Amino acid sequence: MLDLRRLRLLREVKLRGTLAEVAEALNYSPSAVSQQLALLEKEVGVPLLRKSGRRVTLTPQAEILVAHTSTVLEVLEQAEAEVTTSLERPAGLVRLAVFQSAALALLPDALTLVRSEYPEMRLEVTQQEPEAALHATWTRDFDLVIAEQYPGHAAPRHPELDRVDLTTDPIRLGVSKKLVTEHNIKSLADTAGLPWVMEPRGTASRHWAEQACRQAGFEPDVQFETADIQAHIRLVESGNAVALLTGLAWVGRPVTVELIDLPGNPRRTVFTAARRASAKSPAIVVCRDVLARTAELITSTEG
Repeated sequence: MLDLRRLRLLREVKLRGTLAEVAEALNYSPSAVSQQLALLEKEVGVPLLRKSGRRVTLTPQAEILVAHTSTVLEVLEQAEAEVTTSLERPAGLVRLAVFQSAALALLPDALTLVRSEYPEMRLEVTQQEPEAALHATWTRDFDLVIAEQYPGHAAPRHPELDRVDLTTDPIRLGVSKKLVTEHNIKSLADTAGLPWVMEPRGTASRHWAEQACRQAGFEPDVQFETADIQAHIRLVESGNAVALLTGLAWVGRPVTVELIDLPGNPRRTVFTAARRASAKSPAIVVCRDVLARTAELITSTEG
């Protein structure tokens, strides 16, 4: 019988592309990964990997093994979920990935609820951009992810992941009171020529913000680039930049800038995703329930 641990390493090679990335993800040394894959090739009796520059590709026979390995891992994950479902109380570790504004708005109350109501559970939280976090959840680096989707901008889809909408929040133009007065800013188009702060290129929020500006008739002058939403707020407060800010950014803090509605009153959707095989695990169900309760509380407070 083939060694499942080695088969998983082969699957990781397909997902990540290099032995070094596999080693880093699984806390192995690159030499250990190479040795285990060499043993797997000996077990199977055919070549499984081919070098392609700095990366490695899988042979057709390796692709067959990876397809079956994915099925086996999914079945094992379902079995684990059924075992934990049989327990009286949710317990165990949940690895959660979350982007910054959702972490600041949702996690403090959600973590408090988990600790008070489900002390047998342990949450490990990592801040990561949604696109990367969805992929990492698919590759089993995380168990649950809080991600986002902007209007007209589809979030990455992975067939093994489900999706449960959590909340929506408005997207509005943030401008300091001083700039509003000085430039008579009443709409997005009025910010043409002003300095902007946006998230890094490649993120959904950056793409959406640039498209919104272009539809308003100008190319934004992005002088500041950072994924830190608190830095966005400080730059806007001080009058050094304007930005598109979402509602979650203001949870737990007073609104200190002018927020101007955009055409159509767009809203960002915040959702959770988990692998379908483990989605019914009591710990995952509890996490989603607690997050939903926290999001509902925020929404009712804002209302």
